[in-house]
Amino acid sequence: NLGDDAVDGIGYLAFVAPALLCSAAMTIASEEFSYPVFGGYKWNPIFTGMHAAPLRPQQIVDGVVISVIVRILLSSVVYYLFMLLFGAVPGPAGALTIVAATLVGTAFGVPLMAYVSTLRNDTGQLASIMRFVVLPLTLFSGTFFPLTQMPVFLQWIGWISPLWHGTELARVFAYGSPEPIWLTITHVVVLVGCTLLGWALARRIAVGRLE
Repeated sequence: NLGDDAVDGIGYLAFVAPALLCSAAMTIASEEFSYPVFGGYKWNPIFTGMHAAPLRPQQIVDGVVISVIVRILLSSVVYYLFMLLFGAVPGPAGALTIVAATLVGTAFGVPLMAYVSTLRNDTGQLASIMRFVVLPLTLFSGTFFPLTQMPVFLQWIGWISPLWHGTELARVFAYGSPEPIWLTITHVVVLVGCTLLGWALARRIAVGRLE
């Protein structure tokens, strides 16, 4: 009921669909890189068993990350197909929203894996991440409305959020959201940078814990 030019000159469905895709990817990452990783070290120490075989800690981390990337990618493909079904992708480069969503998942999830790898006991940290990090990022990352509609003192949450960077990138692909090229490049750099930094930290922490 907002019309065909509700936000950014397009309908609200086209505006919100790429954000929901990226949010779903971040949710998958938060699930896969939290409790299963902690369990692999603590509750059901399968990582220790893997390390007893001829596998280095770095290879264990790489295997976990790659498997989750595959899951995020496949889930994003299915989500994208539903976006097409409901006419939520008016732009010709819409399929690239799958790439943006996958980057969101890794940019949020791999650093989370590094953090979880440092935990020796779960005293509520993992539940707190879901309640006080994942949920607020979903609400304050320009997901359901433009970030500029938020008070200035809250907009910084979006600026540091992988979800905001990925959502804005996905909107560029989905319907050609107007933004300067330097900002699009910034989105890519932030997402790739968070992924690579988190990956390197997770590998280093795994060596310390398993060796």
